[in-house]
Amino acid sequence: MDVSAFCSQSRVLIVAGKGGVGKTTMVAALAHMAAEAGMSVLVVELEGRSSVGAAFGLDEALGYDGAVLRAAGATLVDDHDPSDTAAIPPGTVQARTITPDDALLEYLADHGLKRISKRLMSSGIVDIVAGAIPGIRDILVLGKVKQIERSGIADLVLVDAPATGHTMTFLSSAGGLVDAARGGPLRNQAADVVALLSDPARCQVALVTLPEEMPVNEVIEAAYQLEDKVGIALGPVIVNACHTPVAGLDVPAEDAVAAAGLALDPSVVSALEEARQFRQTRHQLQEEQIRRLARELPLSQLRVPFLFTAAIGPVELDLLSGALAAGVKSLPDPVEVSS
Repeated sequence: MDVSAFCSQSRVLIVAGKGGVGKTTMVAALAHMAAEAGMSVLVVELEGRSSVGAAFGLDEALGYDGAVLRAAGATLVDDHDPSDTAAIPPGTVQARTITPDDALLEYLADHGLKRISKRLMSSGIVDIVAGAIPGIRDILVLGKVKQIERSGIADLVLVDAPATGHTMTFLSSAGGLVDAARGGPLRNQAADVVALLSDPARCQVALVTLPEEMPVNEVIEAAYQLEDKVGIALGPVIVNACHTPVAGLDVPAEDAVAAAGLALDPSVVSALEEARQFRQTRHQLQEEQIRRLARELPLSQLRVPFLFTAAIGPVELDLLSGALAAGVKSLPDPVEVSS
């Protein structure tokens, strides 16, 4: 499948996964891959982290106003001033953080309460109201994502979702409010969010996992819950941190040393053999989990290699996005349904 076609399957891609599986890194890699294909990308962070920006070389934390992470044709931040209404140029990645409080302030301002919105926030009244209406903060955040999607400022909007435990509540809250409320602006907002989440051409979810037993268990459970309870379409599963095969690992260290004509201390040979067995066993266990994931969750997989580095920066981002692009190109082309 062509990378542009893959990234055009839905205008919003929500990336979700268990904490610690590299979900935010995969958001950055997907954004880089899409921009390399000439698409305009907006990354939306929901928890105020700066990991996405750091992967592109940005040291400062992202804010509500956003920042440019990749200018067209480069991975350097430029002087462009992001805004809610300006179309993002092709090949550019912008990113911003959306918090419930920021979304609520904007919502109140849009409904004629701008002059008193900050006073309401500081008084604590809004917190009381939010506590009385479960999921209202999630609905306001998703409502902002819906507004961004409708504006058409980017070809692809990538949402760095909360960890899977919160993701289910985050994505199902709008449906709960639609069922519970009879009318009013909040119900209308929730209904618009439900319409976004239930339309595969507008929104899909990409789940991220590691090739390990617990993360695979959780991603399988999350996938079925998202389909059954939220009704959202699922894209390929991204399997992060896969150890790639190493040539020669099937040969015991003692035999390899002898074949190379080397004279090593026995303790060194023993350490090499332990390392060989560990890596071989690790690879076998990962392959077992990947096969189990394929059996129990009939979704395409995109494998991303394990990188032996302490941090992800622009160089590593190139490698990860390249691996994703290679995986995308191996996927079958989407089947066209005739009308």
